[in-house]
Amino acid sequence: MTTDAPKATKTTSTFKMACAIRTTIDATPERVWSLLTDTNGFPQWNSTVTRIEGKIAEGETLKLTSPSGGSRVFTPKVSDVTPSRAMTWSDGMAPMFRGVRTFSLAPTADGGTEFEMREEFAGVLLPMIKRSLPDFGPVFEAYAADLKRAAEAAT
Repeated sequence: MTTDAPKATKTTSTFKMACAIRTTIDATPERVWSLLTDTNGFPQWNSTVTRIEGKIAEGETLKLTSPSGGSRVFTPKVSDVTPSRAMTWSDGMAPMFRGVRTFSLAPTADGGTEFEMREEFAGVLLPMIKRSLPDFGPVFEAYAADLKRAAEAAT
């Protein structure tokens, strides 16, 4: 990553923890969306995912394997899908512990895309398990850089 690469922002409190990243990609929202929703191609461009099963579509549940934290497996449910604009992945059970990741795409005046990804963890168990969670900052930075590289390579 270059020194001007976007940096993840993190916030934390007793029962909430969030990480977010934003970057501008020189590709259309449709091109970026096609990468974000292509299950078969996902691990090829995304170094933060080693395997993903399922369909990235409204109401579907995914099985996602991440190399961070010892090859963890997550099973987020996809919701709030607006093609080429936004979607949400969520996992866990409120009020105990829940993670919600949102993806947002906005067209720029020059035909590019403003990409934002944010994940918020919340729940009464968070204070007890917070230390077992990986540092999401570097993961988000790699994810955004990988997405930018893949989307811009295709234009």
